[in-house]
Amino acid sequence: MTAESNLIGMEELIFFIDLTTDFIKKKKLMNQIQNFIENKNKINNSSFGIVIFQEDDNPVWLYEQGDAHSIVNIIDEKYDSRPKNQSYIENGLFEILSYIFKKSREVDHVYRVIVLSDTPSTRSEEYHNALYDLIVKSKKFSTVIDIIRITEESDYIDEVKLKVISSETQGGMFICNDIKQFEDILSSLIKSKKEFNIIQPNEEDLQFLDDDKEFYERLAVDLISLDPNDEEICDICQFELCPLCGAYSDEIHKCFNCGTRFHSCCISKYAITNNIGFKHILRCPKCQSLLKIDEEYVDLVFEEEFEGREPIVPIETTEEHVQRPEESQIEPELESYQENEEFIEEQYDQTFESSAKQRQKEQISEDLNIQLESILPPPAPPKVKKIRIGGYFGQEIDITQIKKKKGPIKVVETRTIEDNISITKLKPPKKRASLRFCKICGCSVKHSIYCPNCGAKIE
Repeated sequence: MTAESNLIGMEELIFFIDLTTDFIKKKKLMNQIQNFIENKNKINNSSFGIVIFQEDDNPVWLYEQGDAHSIVNIIDEKYDSRPKNQSYIENGLFEILSYIFKKSREVDHVYRVIVLSDTPSTRSEEYHNALYDLIVKSKKFSTVIDIIRITEESDYIDEVKLKVISSETQGGMFICNDIKQFEDILSSLIKSKKEFNIIQPNEEDLQFLDDDKEFYERLAVDLISLDPNDEEICDICQFELCPLCGAYSDEIHKCFNCGTRFHSCCISKYAITNNIGFKHILRCPKCQSLLKIDEEYVDLVFEEEFEGREPIVPIETTEEHVQRPEESQIEPELESYQENEEFIEEQYDQTFESSAKQRQKEQISEDLNIQLESILPPPAPPKVKKIRIGGYFGQEIDITQIKKKKGPIKVVETRTIEDNISITKLKPPKKRASLRFCKICGCSVKHSIYCPNCGAKIE
């Protein structure tokens, strides 16, 4: 997980010229770098440097320059004698990273490296792996590497290597195909880069950091003893005796660069939250020099400060712990409060009893209604009807009428048997007499071939 923080210290920009062709002319290159430095100083004051190799494989370098004059002079004098047959990108980055590691021991800057390259590197894989190892270590010293590949080709053999180098340091990889594009890319790099500090590394990162601990321990410097004329007061706690341990054996030491004084406990506690990835390697709070303190002592302070704390156990309020006041010490306001509390409880009890009785009555009424609804009425007695058999003077009998539910009436289908009739016995259907009209007079004619009106023959 990463967190974005503000820039620490000032920026130092270092140009590495690794150009073997004349795709960009010397005069144009000098003008573009001069404009870049001038525009950069308008935003914030920075320092500048340059590295360029010569034909004898030796680099020419210049660092910590405040303006463009010295940088442009190096290009003017050494550009024509640069090697034109191979790339020295790994050698140049080795030189620049060595300077960054050495400089980071004294001051904490943001180091930005701008590489101008137009030829693929032909170095072996082992050479590249050694460079990659140093690049990973340089991330803890706020190093950002931007690479501008100046080429007319779409593909090149070291594309993956260059992208790995730039991405590991939060930099960029730019492809330039013409002079105008080169000017735009340089202008985009004027803006300050932001630093990303590792707050909580993953398990894989922790193993990697342990392997590199010896490298950072060699870069860092131990605290030194005080001089006889130095005042024995810690600059963190402002006391002569350490307030954390209270031991006179906790001697005060100071930074080798600025002379800031620290107790061992005070600087160890400061290092726990202000380190570069290892708890015992930190930067001086005043001059930002890289310091190293006793790792075991820091671990001891860390355990006592953060891991050795006893958990807070809540105290149970038993009768033994509660101290009851005497009756004579009860104030009148407390007595009034108790009387009001008793009155409220009495009113609440009365209300609760009345509401309970009301709920009980409602429950009884509901149960009674349910019981009444569940009782079915007795069935009605059957009706008796008296009839006489054989007339008025016949025998009288009683007939009980029982109502039955009406159901659907079942209709019994009757089967009809048809006799077989011979076809010879069937008679053709009679034709209806047709009504015709006379063509002469238009009179209607039926059952006749002559018109009854004009006598014309009906056809």
